[in-house]
Amino acid sequence: MMLVTIMLPYHVTLVPQYIIFSELHWINTYLPLFLPKWLAHDSFFILLMVQFIRGIPKELDESATIDGCSQQKLYFRIIMPLLAPALITTAIFTFIWTWDDFFSQMIYLSDIKLFTVQLGIRALFDPSGTSDWGALMAISVLSLVPITLIFLIFQRYFLDGIATTGLK
Repeated sequence: MMLVTIMLPYHVTLVPQYIIFSELHWINTYLPLFLPKWLAHDSFFILLMVQFIRGIPKELDESATIDGCSQQKLYFRIIMPLLAPALITTAIFTFIWTWDDFFSQMIYLSDIKLFTVQLGIRALFDPSGTSDWGALMAISVLSLVPITLIFLIFQRYFLDGIATTGLK
């Protein structure tokens, strides 16, 4: 079922999702932009976590169980600390994909006071050819600053989350 949801294009679920968000009165708010991502709406990240956990040696579980560790302690004291690079990788990918998601922002936000940076850039562009290209390029460069900072700050964890298999 998870693989089917990964293969299903976002545009297929757009109309039912819009109806649900409309009935929840979330249209013209930021909630439809970040809440589904925060609730692990993208099954790719669930698959990433499962694969990362599968890479953790079974001997860690067995030795902790022999030492008297309960399932909850095993999860919170052994699995979660080893899962930190994968969690940070997931957070970085989610932030970047949400930040760059022009389509959802365009669908769910119509009030100009709520426009995100990407919608603001689009509002500066004039198809008739009278765009202020200097301002457009300046705001485009500024829109890359948060993504670059997030990546530079968490680069070590990001590479660990992709390259390691859970061993320390």
